[in-house]
Amino acid sequence: MQFIHRIVEKLIKESLFQGKIIVLYGARQVGKTTLAKKILADFDSQSGYFNCEEVSAQNGLAVADSDALSAFLGNHKVIVLDEAQYIPDIGRKLKILADTFPKMQIIATGSSSFELADKTAEPLTGRALHFTLYPFSYEEITASGHLFTADEDIEKILRFGSYPEVFLLPEKQALERLNALSGAYLYKDTLRFDDLKKSGLVRDLLKLVALQLGQEVSYNELAKELGVSRQTIRKYLDVLEQSFVIFTLHAFARNLRNEVKKSVKIYFYDTGIRNGLVQNFQPLRLRDDIGALWENYCIAERQKWSANHSRTVNAYFWRTYGQKEVDYVEEEGGQLKGFEFKWNPKKKARIPSEFVSVYGAEYSVINTSNYRQFLA
Repeated sequence: MQFIHRIVEKLIKESLFQGKIIVLYGARQVGKTTLAKKILADFDSQSGYFNCEEVSAQNGLAVADSDALSAFLGNHKVIVLDEAQYIPDIGRKLKILADTFPKMQIIATGSSSFELADKTAEPLTGRALHFTLYPFSYEEITASGHLFTADEDIEKILRFGSYPEVFLLPEKQALERLNALSGAYLYKDTLRFDDLKKSGLVRDLLKLVALQLGQEVSYNELAKELGVSRQTIRKYLDVLEQSFVIFTLHAFARNLRNEVKKSVKIYFYDTGIRNGLVQNFQPLRLRDDIGALWENYCIAERQKWSANHSRTVNAYFWRTYGQKEVDYVEEEGGQLKGFEFKWNPKKKARIPSEFVSVYGAEYSVINTSNYRQFLA
């Protein structure tokens, strides 16, 4: 099976042995372990890999003592602590290792930034560099020569997504794997928190969000539908976002009185996961949600592209109470750019004159005839 090169690999390798711990985030099954082991392979016997979900690693890293930690990890040049959030007090232990063994390069991975970042934030201040690995991006796929040579290629990824374990599989096996991923396994880390133990609620919440793809989401309506508090909905969605299952766009509002200000849209990092939640893998010609799928795909890919190229932007959507809207807004260096997503190149979009004139913003319509320029 051909290996698809991950762009973040280059960024990580350029950061090795700079006196910083490397922290690699990403959802479960997104390829963190594969990437970490690929980096370790460059160092052969000088490298060490530790799966922190295993009891042996948890016991070996149980004591926050430099001698004990050194004795367990050994005399390696590079070590990987995979799923490091499973180690109690991991932040303090990483700080001890960084301070005591500055020549040892430590790479810690985690599938929940909510937990791992919280545990490492204060102890590792100034001592760590953070990277995120996503499902295969458009840029990574095209560089490998796998996709985007015909219309059926983009259809495949909109239906089944681009998780590494799914992407290269035939349709039947891809469906089976997606059903497993979109079940409890993908949000396994969510259920590790003491007050987030309702797997049924997580599943039902994700399904409701998936059915509202491309629409503004009301926390109050979600809470009413599921019979829980608004606070509970916010808490679950926050952890799901920090586990890299979903991401949120907030409304952009600065100058106009009729702008929607307190509203959010929720998208999925992978369209295959979204389709698995609603159990709809039909061909695009038979679907009534193709517009929302296309919008989700383009925005998620733009998020990946920005992260892979260390590009920091503020991302929003924009709408007025008069129903004038922009699907996606980026703010970078004080400049605003607005984008509208249309699956059908023949379908026209109305230019939101208020948004363009008031904010001096650029505006583009992204469809299947020009999306390559937007995603690469």
